[in-house]
Amino acid sequence: MVKFGSAVLVFNEPDAHLRKGLSAVVQIGNTLWVANDESLTLERFTLRERAGAGELLFDQHKQFSLGSLLALPVIPKDGEEFVEADLEGMSYDPDTGYLWIVGSHSLIRKKTDSTKSLKKNAERLATVSRDGNRFLLARIPVIEENGTFTLVKSTASDDRVAAQLAGNRLGNELLDELKDDEHLGAFLHIPGKDNGFDTEGLEINGKRVFIGLRGPVLRGWTIILEVEPEDHHKAAHTLTLKKIGPGGRKYRKHFLQLGGLGVRDLCIDGDDMLILAGPTMNLDGPVSVFRWLDGARPTEESFVFSEQLTPVLEVPYGQGEDKGRDHAEGLTFISTAGVEEPLLLVVYDASAAWRKQGSNRLEQDVFRLAKK
Repeated sequence: MVKFGSAVLVFNEPDAHLRKGLSAVVQIGNTLWVANDESLTLERFTLRERAGAGELLFDQHKQFSLGSLLALPVIPKDGEEFVEADLEGMSYDPDTGYLWIVGSHSLIRKKTDSTKSLKKNAERLATVSRDGNRFLLARIPVIEENGTFTLVKSTASDDRVAAQLAGNRLGNELLDELKDDEHLGAFLHIPGKDNGFDTEGLEINGKRVFIGLRGPVLRGWTIILEVEPEDHHKAAHTLTLKKIGPGGRKYRKHFLQLGGLGVRDLCIDGDDMLILAGPTMNLDGPVSVFRWLDGARPTEESFVFSEQLTPVLEVPYGQGEDKGRDHAEGLTFISTAGVEEPLLLVVYDASAAWRKQGSNRLEQDVFRLAKK
């Protein structure tokens, strides 16, 4: 795999917050949807033109508020600080016309501050909190309107409705199911940045929803959860999990030997699953894309050893002047007129300064995908 070029996103106006970095991405037709993990919105861009050799230009930025589409557990009032959803995965199902999103589901340990005293920093590092909007697994109807795609809470033509997994500001049905799990239960009380439970990556294949875990990584093994959400028969706009796993569990576990890396995103390629993998903790380090053969349709829980995974791409990460920057967190196939080869778009959190062009542009990377 080699680099094809770049995708340039043009924001409507200077927005230092959104341009800090992106955590999830998916293409729907001629539109590109991205999320910043420190927001409560989804961002839509439209592919306008090939700006030059290897450069794709996305503009006509439009923002969609999650609060207008979903029943968020924590809705800010006037003057109050919002509680971010920490969106970490996004996937579109063309068969049903739903956009799916997932929050990190992780706990937060407070950051230290070099301007604070030793006592204050010790207190901050001992403070762990939970933000209710992070416990989000939801679907939102996508419709075509005036030649482009948009999000709505419900549709009149086919009765599709936005819905989310049953939960509240303390958790949701998935976490309730996992609390006694022999591999994951103990990590639900550990913040994500400490190798605790942290969901990053989402893919849809029919009724199957695959959720990649950035953490925990257990002796070098990472986990992808498989669930099948369905409409709750008693509660409107609410999803519940079907029993699909051993012993009547509402989830399946797939263990993958990714060299100690955790999942950052997932992307289906035919019957295979592409896995964007990076460090589980708050570290700069190697980032790779692996191919899991037939990973989009496993028939049972699985252990996938390293020799069963094919490395397909080494993704750049922050080094030298960019140390602490360019954490790859989103992966999607991207298509454009005149280019037949498969292309992968990678988006980065904590974007390096050179990616921020002018006052309102952000550059991300596009790679060619080699044939199997």
